[in-house]
Amino acid sequence: MTLNIRAATADDAAQIVAFIAALAAYEKLSHEAKASPADIARDLFGPDPKVFCEIAEWDGKPVGFALWFYTYSTFQGRHGMWLEDLYVDPGMRGKGLGKALLTHLAQRCVAEGLGRFEWWVLDWNEPSIAFYKAQGGAMQDEWTKVRVDGDDLLKLGAA
Repeated sequence: MTLNIRAATADDAAQIVAFIAALAAYEKLSHEAKASPADIARDLFGPDPKVFCEIAEWDGKPVGFALWFYTYSTFQGRHGMWLEDLYVDPGMRGKGLGKALLTHLAQRCVAEGLGRFEWWVLDWNEPSIAFYKAQGGAMQDEWTKVRVDGDDLLKLGAA
């Protein structure tokens, strides 16, 4: 049994959407998962991508993914990395695949001299919180996420 982590390609767009749908179902957010393979192909594999994806394969079969993009910290004066999604098929959990994906991205951060590696975790997701803490993750409970979308975004953008 072998693990391989590789950069996603345009041929992976449908698989990435399937992983996103499975993650959304787990997080009880399926109603928000609207991305199509065409959206993923356009944004990850178009002429000027701003978001990236790694695929975890077990014996050549895709079993997980990590989707990420660069951020910037004005306080540090350095770029960082934001992990938007991390997912491993339920039947493959406990084999070190999530840790391998995190390690792979952390190594990229170190190699590129990035100052931070960050992501969100739902406050009810105790297994993931425990996992992230075991990897050295520090919960940033003093911050509150803010979102403007839908009609409110249209109103704000028209002001």
